[in-house]
Amino acid sequence: MKIGILGPAHPYRGGIAAFTERMAEALIDAGHEVVIYTYTLQYPDFMFPGKTQFTDKAPPARLTILRCINSVNPLSWTKTASTIIEDDNALIIPMFWMPVMGLSQAKILRQVKKRRPLTKVVSVVHNLIPHEARVGDHFLTKQFTAIVDGYMVLTESVLGDIRQYSDKPALVSPHPIYDSFGAIEDREAARARLRLDKGVPYLLFFGLIRAYKGLDLLLEALADNRLVELGVRLIIAGEYYSKKEKYTQLIAEHNLSSRIIDVDQFIPDGEVAHYFNAADLVVQPYKSATQSGVTQIAYHFDKPMVVTDVGGLREMCPDGKVGYVVEPNAKAIADGVYRFLTSSDQEAMVNGVREEKAKYSWDTFVENLFTLESQVES
Repeated sequence: MKIGILGPAHPYRGGIAAFTERMAEALIDAGHEVVIYTYTLQYPDFMFPGKTQFTDKAPPARLTILRCINSVNPLSWTKTASTIIEDDNALIIPMFWMPVMGLSQAKILRQVKKRRPLTKVVSVVHNLIPHEARVGDHFLTKQFTAIVDGYMVLTESVLGDIRQYSDKPALVSPHPIYDSFGAIEDREAARARLRLDKGVPYLLFFGLIRAYKGLDLLLEALADNRLVELGVRLIIAGEYYSKKEKYTQLIAEHNLSSRIIDVDQFIPDGEVAHYFNAADLVVQPYKSATQSGVTQIAYHFDKPMVVTDVGGLREMCPDGKVGYVVEPNAKAIADGVYRFLTSSDQEAMVNGVREEKAKYSWDTFVENLFTLESQVES
């Protein structure tokens, strides 16, 4: 089948781009012909809080990626639609993760469907209702959902959001493992690579730092006397998309500076493995969530987790098997971390991670995608 994917991909960086590229590879492995239609302009600079939207890594060798969509230029939408029509794709898979992208995608898809009414549109929805709301979100989301034939969602919580907008076919298929960030290696070797101390427990907070991800809760948890006595240290590996001053004040207030390794940059793909391999425990102290790609990286590296009971995190992290699910407050997070680090069952948790991650294969995701495709009407 000829398949077109609308979404971020090289030279853009980030979790959604990584998902788009890995999904395209899985579709190619399943025998399909795939083109990714990505952006010439993804976000205007005033909407992007980070240092750069782009990666400096080489483009994926196996993928065909066309840069053609300017998210704010309607002329590019018409040109992109014409390109998709000429390519004669039987299936279009738009990636939806925030409403601001919904208008351009909806206009492109509407033109494609007008001229190729048998083309099916099945969206992979990472988030439908954003963590950080903006004026116009509801309108933009309605524009998008009006043109989509079916929805692949990664958690039950996102399915619930879909049902506020559409009764069209939808299927929950968990976020597959991110297996493209390198290999598992010895913990001490990874720590030596990062110049970390041996013999002390390290927590890892990984990914872009936004207010909803709860780094402030984790910093407050780190000040818990039980974790102080254990000598617990925290690696913060990610770029600040929220104002950093809030976190530096907490670090100073709780006298945490000697126990913090603050990397403060977007972690290139080739370095992700170092941080996960070096850590004892991955902590996701989120205040809200749908699902998390960080969870799927932790699974790849056989790392137990402490996650908060928000969104779909409980679905992805069975409590007591791969770590602990706790309430989104500092005391509960500290309890979960302390419980893990003082447990005699740490190796059992690692084995639980290895067992649980078997269900998160890309082959299963692709099978589910085509199960859904067979159910939708163009």
